[in-house]
Amino acid sequence: MVKALFPGTFDPIHFGHIDIARRASRIFDEVVVAVYDKPLKNLLLTPEERLKLVKQAFADDTNIVVQGYSGLTITYAKKINADVIVRGLRVFSDFEHEFRMALANHHLEPRIEIVALITSEQHTFISSSTVREVASLNGDVSSMVPSFVEKALIRRFQELGESQQVVPISFLRD
Repeated sequence: MVKALFPGTFDPIHFGHIDIARRASRIFDEVVVAVYDKPLKNLLLTPEERLKLVKQAFADDTNIVVQGYSGLTITYAKKINADVIVRGLRVFSDFEHEFRMALANHHLEPRIEIVALITSEQHTFISSSTVREVASLNGDVSSMVPSFVEKALIRRFQELGESQQVVPISFLRD
């Protein structure tokens, strides 16, 4: 049995993440989608909220398991006896970052392979930061996330109100 780990912050989970995990589940016997609890970036959703949404996204997938984790990803991969870490690549700029992470992880644990899946064409524009920004401006994210994620985003931005500082605005406000 080959076990794969698909780690991320999933803040929020979107159709690109879901596509990568489901495609990985056709290749590997089991895919553990692992929600990282304390990334070095501002989070919109709590670890508990993100974990709940990710579990909901894969509720009907029999060989996808959702778990939360802390610490180094490679340490968690060893802990759950993963054979592979799955990563998604959207655009060329993702490659350098993922390549460096793969080399570091391979150095720390040569037994665990890193497999990168190319994002499906219809999802190349989607990133969690884009979803957060569009949602923060009351834009329609229904083509980017499942309806339950869209509802969670609407609720969260209503809680934050107009003074929210969670989402750095990049280009959509102009």
